[in-house]
Amino acid sequence: MAEITLTPRAAKRINEIMGTEPPGSSLRISVNGGGCSGFSYAFDITRAREGDDVVIERDGATVLVDPVSLEYMGGATIDFVNDLIGQSFKIENPLATASCGCGTSFAI
Repeated sequence: MAEITLTPRAAKRINEIMGTEPPGSSLRISVNGGGCSGFSYAFDITRAREGDDVVIERDGATVLVDPVSLEYMGGATIDFVNDLIGQSFKIENPLATASCGCGTSFAI
């Protein structure tokens, strides 16, 4: 399975967010069924790590992805964008065949 990449911008923003959270907190990204294109990304802050989590680290930031979600995100790049419509994490997923304007929903 291809690795997930975390950009420097995403790592910086994750570190800013985790600065206000309890020590040991990480960002968990998962894929859920539903959303306007079939699947959607969920972003949660957690202190719990599961034994089979994939851990992505960059510049002190940690992202956790469960093995099932990894199947739908292999080769993805997690970025943080700040544009005219607002700030958000953006996932560029090479496995997605379609996505939705909301940026968190996709199809495979």
